[in-house]
Amino acid sequence: MQLGLVQKQTMNLVMTTELRQAIALLQYSTIDLSQFIQEQAMENPLIELEDKPADIHVEERYEPVFTRSGNSSDDETVSPLDFIKSESNGLWEDLLEQAQFLNVSKEERLILHYLILNLDDNGYLQITTSEVAQQLKISQEKAEKSIQTLQQLEPIGVGARNLQECLLLQAKAYYPDEPIICEIITDHLELLGNKKWQELSRLLNISLTKIKKVADCIQTLDPKPCSGMSNPSPANYLYPDILIDKENEKYIVSLNDSYLPKMNVNQEYMNLINNKNETSKYVSDQYKRFMWLVNSIEQRRTTILKITKVIVEKQRSFLENGLSSLQAMTMKEVADEIDMHESTVSRATSNKVIRTPAGSFEMSQLFSSKLGKSDGNNASSTRVKFLLKQYIDEEDKRKPYSDQKIADYFKKKNGITISRRTVAKYREELKILSSAKRKEII
Repeated sequence: MQLGLVQKQTMNLVMTTELRQAIALLQYSTIDLSQFIQEQAMENPLIELEDKPADIHVEERYEPVFTRSGNSSDDETVSPLDFIKSESNGLWEDLLEQAQFLNVSKEERLILHYLILNLDDNGYLQITTSEVAQQLKISQEKAEKSIQTLQQLEPIGVGARNLQECLLLQAKAYYPDEPIICEIITDHLELLGNKKWQELSRLLNISLTKIKKVADCIQTLDPKPCSGMSNPSPANYLYPDILIDKENEKYIVSLNDSYLPKMNVNQEYMNLINNKNETSKYVSDQYKRFMWLVNSIEQRRTTILKITKVIVEKQRSFLENGLSSLQAMTMKEVADEIDMHESTVSRATSNKVIRTPAGSFEMSQLFSSKLGKSDGNNASSTRVKFLLKQYIDEEDKRKPYSDQKIADYFKKKNGITISRRTVAKYREELKILSSAKRKEII
């Protein structure tokens, strides 16, 4: 083995700053891109921003879409009144105001204020009796008495230290003549939650009819009595990044980028570019950065439009009927159509909202895995989830369908081959309980 100097030629892919910027721009939503342009204008003296002239038609067409969640549909309407600031007090202010009217000593009121400020958003007390006594240097008896005083405030259930205590406080207040409700909450809450009706009937020696009545009463209790009183978070709303409009039986695709500022070059600096000094080098570098930014934005625009046009071609039924008619479509298929890499499609569709005649959706929702059908075609996982929810909604609640029966139903009725485990996975994603927990006494 010899040591020596060897000359070797290799090729490596270098992730330049400009390339990283182009990849980042592809993932930006239109609002994020607008903020990024503003930041670049502050750093680059050659960039001059010019607001685009207001256009009445454009403003009407690009009206923001308000939603409570990440997507919306035709049947999800939001009243403008939802966005009016509420004048009501928050949870803690309301409870502190109630405490002012209690006939208690000054010390007890101070303890009560301390307890109120240790409640979480749902009204639960986050510290134990011993911790209250230790931190305020009072006896545990006095701490417990103050907690009981707190639990007398409205709404009923406030100040509870766990779910069981919260439900008990409400049961005693709302159903004082039904001691069996308190007994079930105290000793058999887990059996009730798992809907072990027969076992509850045997342990308590009461009929299933009585169990049904008690279960209905407990269903009326609120496990989070103060969730609606805490200061609400700002309303969620979004601006669609891509627009699909139907005009004369044709779908028109456009980007909702009318409010992006127009970028121009500051000509005063460009006069310095021909000088052979450090200033000209600096101006030249900034000009290259400007041109790279312009090209990256245009490349982003072209890529998104290409992807959206493929979606329009493949998802005609979805554009007419909504998610229930979404066809199976993967990012790889779209990438092959436009001759790009799958990762490029993934970046271009992330953080984007698309407005269609069927509603506004996160763009990533339109891609789903494939499930085989008996006729050789494929069904999208989104459509299968829609059918799964519909099938469970229509089942006999006395004999809910098991996951295996649902899988057999899909194969027989819709020709969709799906395993029991996949059914269970989709059911959990839809937050639907298992068949044992869906069973009801009717």
